[in-house]
Amino acid sequence: MVKIFRDPKELKKGVEFLFDDARNLFPKNIEISKIYEGCLWAEGPIFLQEKNIIVWSDIPYNRMLFYNLSDSSTGVYRYPSNFSNGNSVDLDDFMITAEHGRRCISRTDINGNVDIITNKYNGMRYNSPNDLVCKSDGTIWFTDPQYGILSNHEGHEARSETVFNGVYLVDNDNKVELLTSEIDAPNGIAFAPDEKTVYITDTGETGNIFAFDVNNNKISNKRIFATPRPGKPDGIKVDSEGNLFSSAWDGVQVFSPKGELIAKIQIPEQRTANLCFGGKNFSELYIASDKSMYKIKMETSGNKPK
Repeated sequence: MVKIFRDPKELKKGVEFLFDDARNLFPKNIEISKIYEGCLWAEGPIFLQEKNIIVWSDIPYNRMLFYNLSDSSTGVYRYPSNFSNGNSVDLDDFMITAEHGRRCISRTDINGNVDIITNKYNGMRYNSPNDLVCKSDGTIWFTDPQYGILSNHEGHEARSETVFNGVYLVDNDNKVELLTSEIDAPNGIAFAPDEKTVYITDTGETGNIFAFDVNNNKISNKRIFATPRPGKPDGIKVDSEGNLFSSAWDGVQVFSPKGELIAKIQIPEQRTANLCFGGKNFSELYIASDKSMYKIKMETSGNKPK
C-alpha cells in the first residue's frame, strides 16, 4: 500500500461544524490535546475501565502503549505484542485483541496471560485480523484483511490461505462463522446502540462505510452508509445517540445516524487510524493518529463496550 503524504499546510487542528446541531456533541471550550508522541503507526485504542488506562497498538514497533488517566503517565504496556492492531473488551472486561503476528483473536486474562480465542476458519489461517467488537450476547465480530501478511512491516509476510477477505463471528463456544466476504478490505467494525445495525469500513477499493441489518447474528441488506473523504475510513465508533465517528485522513469525521456528515475533528497529522471513547462516563474521545495519541472531551458519550 503506497502512502501518499499530504502537504503540511493542509494539516489543521480544531472542529469544523457542518450542522449547528453537531455543536451539542462538544463542550463550549473545545480542547484537542496531544497526550503521546513517538509511534510509528498508532492503532486500536481501548479504555480499560478497571485500570483507568487507554491501551493502544503501535503496529510496526510490535508493541502496545498505555496512557494512565489518573496521572497522565505513559509507557509500554506490552512488548512484543504479536503485531497487535485493534483492541476491545469482552463481557468480563478482559481485553480482546486482533493480532497480525499470530493471525488470531486473543484474550488477555486477569493474570496477564494472552491466549488465542481463534486463529483458523475451516482449517485455514486468517489473513491478519484487524479490528473487532464484542456484542452484548458475548459473540466477537472481527474483520480480516491482508495488511499484516503483505510484508514484514506490520506482521509476517505470507500468502493468504482463505484467499478472500472476510468478516467473522466467533461465538461463546469458539465456533466461527463467516458473515461476509463481499467487502474488498474490511477494516473497522461497530454496532449501532440497539445492535440492529453493524457498520463495517472498507479501506480497499470503495472507501465506503457499509451498513448491514443484523438479525439472529446474520447480516443482510448491505448498503452504503457514508463515504469519508479525504482518504478512506479505518476505525469507527458509535456514540450513545447513534452518531458514527470515523477515522479519515484529516482526522475524525462525525456522521449522524442517517449518514449525514455533521462535523470534523481535524487532527494535524497525515492519517487517523482509530479511536475510542473512555474516561468518566465514556465522554472523552481518544484518537490514534499516525505518530501520536490525542484526547478531546465530549458532551456526548460512547457506548461502554459490551
